[in-house]
Amino acid sequence: MFNRLARFIATSFLTGYFPFAPGTVGSAVGLLLFLLIPGLREIYLLIFIILGFFTGVWSAGLVEKTDGHDASIITIDEMVGMWLSLLFLPSDLSVFWYIGAFLLFRIFDIFKPFPAYQSQNLSSGWGVMMDDIIAGIYTNFSLRIILLVFVR
Repeated sequence: MFNRLARFIATSFLTGYFPFAPGTVGSAVGLLLFLLIPGLREIYLLIFIILGFFTGVWSAGLVEKTDGHDASIITIDEMVGMWLSLLFLPSDLSVFWYIGAFLLFRIFDIFKPFPAYQSQNLSSGWGVMMDDIIAGIYTNFSLRIILLVFVR
């Protein structure tokens, strides 16, 4: 039973089985949940990130035992990283900012600038989750700088 639950969580509600670009799909699911759940802002988003991170470490660690290190079906890391990208941003942003956040997050997740690439070497589910946490932090800071310099 725990293996099925772990697989369901690790694959972001089975979206990790999407036939191509499952990481992009996982990120999109994170963004869609953010946009569709009106209360998923501020402190509630932080709580979801923390819970998602630790359940992601647990579930990804179990899935890795059968499917290999950072298997492509594991997308909980992208969903949580996407949420972190949006944490505590101004609530009056247009949809274009969210699309920009999505694109920036995918770029940071794919290219894995220091120390994201190195963090993948952490054991079990920690390595799976940490590179996307770092990508989410880079995205969030980048968006804040763009807002500060060009908008506000």
